[in-house]
Amino acid sequence: MDAIFSKIEEIAVKIDNLIKTGESGYSDSSNATGDVQLKLDIQSDIIIENEFKNVKSIKSVISEEKEGELELNPNGEFTVCYDPLDGSSIVDFNLSVGSIFGIYKGELCGENLLASAYVVYGPRLEIVKTIKGSNPVLYRYNGSEFAMQKEVKLEQKGKINAPGATQKNWYPRHKALIESIFQEGYRLRYSGGMVPDLHQILLKGGGLFSYPGTVDKPKGKLRALFEVIPFALAFKEAGGEAIDDKGVSLLKFKPNHPHDTTPCFFGSKYEIEKVKEAYSGK
Repeated sequence: MDAIFSKIEEIAVKIDNLIKTGESGYSDSSNATGDVQLKLDIQSDIIIENEFKNVKSIKSVISEEKEGELELNPNGEFTVCYDPLDGSSIVDFNLSVGSIFGIYKGELCGENLLASAYVVYGPRLEIVKTIKGSNPVLYRYNGSEFAMQKEVKLEQKGKINAPGATQKNWYPRHKALIESIFQEGYRLRYSGGMVPDLHQILLKGGGLFSYPGTVDKPKGKLRALFEVIPFALAFKEAGGEAIDDKGVSLLKFKPNHPHDTTPCFFGSKYEIEKVKEAYSGK
């Protein structure tokens, strides 16, 4: 596991440099789910794949930018599922973006996620690493190495509300939930980037991030293996929760396909209870 985390640190520095100096804009190709790829998506994916080839414990990788599983080392024991550059469409506006990694052993499902990490490319270059059974830990790049800053812990109740998806396509119960949270005095914090928005909630000590099923996308938009489950581990180990629209922990999610999506809610205990109440019809 240490070798994988160390390699993620190297990857983070390279992608950070790519973002600052590389060519942006759209490419002529699409990813496995039909999204038009940005040039930075493709270049970030290449960086990660090439770096992970040198980690003998990684048996295979699955990227959000590709269709299937790629075997790297037949004798490895882990599969790493990753989103090379989450939020790449907002890079040109100089907003923070990130990379997300889930480290699995065995069947690709939430219960077999052993560790996760995400990188934030912003004014500061930061990584949050989470190992199953331990608090997430924040590291910050100081120009030569990633130095540990602190363990990440959530309070029982937060102050931030980050509601995703197109509002006109929200179901009535979700609209009522979001309105009730704002009525309690929560502040809107939503950039359009999953990584920076969830990072802010984690470092601020709580709140709610939601990306529900909608009229046009009943199963949500965010991909389970690459985005949702890795963050679910971070929130659980930080003292919060992450659930789907049925109130089930996202760490119990079993995708049928590597690119399956799911409605998702991440937050402190208080906010997640409000989600459960709203979606149960009580």
